[in-house]
Amino acid sequence: MIKQNGLASIKANIENHIGEKVTLKSNGGRKKIVVNNGVIEKTYPSIFVVRLESDTQRTVTYSYSDVLTKSVQIVFGA
Repeated sequence: MIKQNGLASIKANIENHIGEKVTLKSNGGRKKIVVNNGVIEKTYPSIFVVRLESDTQRTVTYSYSDVLTKSVQIVFGA
């Protein structure tokens, strides 16, 4: 039940920042950290979509549990 409340608060926090720039730090495996800049585009019940500010304008999705388990770190307004 604690995790559910944690996920709900993470989801609410991300929903409050839709359209804002963020910096995402994620684990790329083998002690490699991947850093991406983008804009939170949309939220869904279990995932959220970030449009990356790269040359190709691609989108990536992350789950709220990724943020809860700290596989992905989000810095708002970056």
